[in-house]
Amino acid sequence: MNLLRTNRNYRLLFSASSISNLGDGIAAMAFPWLATLLSRDPMAIAMVAMASRLPWLFFSLPVGVLTDRLDRRLLMVQADIFRVILTLGVIALIFSAGPLPAANSAHLIWLLAGAAFLIGTAEVFRDNAAQTMLPSVVHKDQLETANGQMWSAEQIAGSFIGPPLAGFLIAYWVPLPFGINALAFALSAWALWCVSITRVAPPVRRKFMTEMMEGLRWMWAHKVILRFALMLGLLNAFATMTITVFVLFSQEVLHLNATQHGLLMTAGAFGGVAGGLLCPKIINRLGAQRSIHLALALFPLPALIIFFTASPLIAAIALFAEMFVAILWNVVTVSYRQRFIPDALLGRVNAIYRFFGWGMMPLGALAAGLVVEFAEPGLGREFALRLSWCIAALGYAIMFVYGLFRLKI
Repeated sequence: MNLLRTNRNYRLLFSASSISNLGDGIAAMAFPWLATLLSRDPMAIAMVAMASRLPWLFFSLPVGVLTDRLDRRLLMVQADIFRVILTLGVIALIFSAGPLPAANSAHLIWLLAGAAFLIGTAEVFRDNAAQTMLPSVVHKDQLETANGQMWSAEQIAGSFIGPPLAGFLIAYWVPLPFGINALAFALSAWALWCVSITRVAPPVRRKFMTEMMEGLRWMWAHKVILRFALMLGLLNAFATMTITVFVLFSQEVLHLNATQHGLLMTAGAFGGVAGGLLCPKIINRLGAQRSIHLALALFPLPALIIFFTASPLIAAIALFAEMFVAILWNVVTVSYRQRFIPDALLGRVNAIYRFFGWGMMPLGALAAGLVVEFAEPGLGREFALRLSWCIAALGYAIMFVYGLFRLKI
């Protein structure tokens, strides 16, 4: 915690990220639950999830160029303000729907998906700028510590506090979590506005495509980071496939209400907090190479456990383990990128990385809906809701074998 006490700019960035992640955590619970109040169709719910992640596929590359051209701090402030406005629009949508659950609300699902897409677009700008900004705020030898603290705060705010809070708020009044979400984004924008750093003057601007290709060529020449990006894309696709229909799995297989579902999601937060605190120590002891192989080896286990269980307690333990392992992967890969990517290219290369790494998430969301849609008639509703976890476990196992032989740090 010494870094938080002694570095004002890092403290403000940390606070802004924590508050913003609280809003993200509330939204992660509130959006899919609202979708289930508008429709019970898995494909419709998957469309909302897919819409929130499509911007990573569409806009990651151009946003990377803009991140290197523009003031990253102001970019984050503007993105948060845009998210405030859009979230207030979702509240207006809820009021227009009338009593919930709503009948004949197919048009509202499309409006909700549109709002999710626009909020996701703002998230692309904000998240790329935030990760690119951190090396300007802390010294390179403090990156593991800073990333560990940021990941812990993200899990505490976004997964430990956000989802159960959203569950309680939804049970009380459906628009309320979205109001708190908008307030969180506004406070985040204010904290970022208070950050004071000297921005390095960007190089002379060239053609947009020239700058984008420069980032692509750099990544192509650095195979470790390229492999990280491609592997992350597949890992995220499988993870999104499972989490997209998890709200239906929770309601129909685990038989949980909104409050209970929110509490279940905190299990992953406990794993994330533990990972943020312990993973830097694990990496220091094992080294980055063995740590990344350990993470890949453990990824399939939580997915298999949830595939077989009908117990909320066992599902909670699996979510804890899944998030702990994800944090181990993230701390290694994010710190590696921040250390080796030149500052002048950081925005573009991070954006390209996320194009591959996060651009697969909407495909995972779409796959989740298709799996349930096609499996349900022959295998039944419950098995169809479980099937994504089995497919994910198999995919994770294949990724482990690939990483064991091809991923050399």
